[in-house]
Amino acid sequence: MSERIWLYSISKTLNQEQLNSLKENCSVFVNSWSAHEQKLKATFEIYKNQILIFKVDESVYNASGCSIDKLTHLIQALEKTFSTELLNRFLVAYDDKDSVSVVHSSKIKELLESGDIDKNTIIYDNTISSSEQLNEWRKPLNQTWLCKYLPTVSS
Repeated sequence: MSERIWLYSISKTLNQEQLNSLKENCSVFVNSWSAHEQKLKATFEIYKNQILIFKVDESVYNASGCSIDKLTHLIQALEKTFSTELLNRFLVAYDDKDSVSVVHSSKIKELLESGDIDKNTIIYDNTISSSEQLNEWRKPLNQTWLCKYLPTVSS
């Protein structure tokens, strides 16, 4: 089963009360999400409290432009409610010990220089759009566009 997915990095760490409220908002949304008055078979999850994932089983009914607009409006509302960024595509999520950290891409060079991350640090590619691509979701930094920040070795 292939699902269409949307991924959003959460720019700040939310406390448990905020996470519970976020889950409630997302649950209400997916349970009523529709396209052309057809209920979508949709789910969501909050991966390691830092990445919001929405999935639609398009074998049942496809998400359309208007239903995707509904998702965008929800995400915009969540940004305001939780004073966080979700739509900023310059946010980078990466494995940080047992958790996921989220930073602006402009901080990557600084994190590399300080040794907080390296070429093998796992980066989450939030540009993927189907569940079939989830096996490619987590990549070492040196296999992502962020590799441009790695120091070059001169001969």
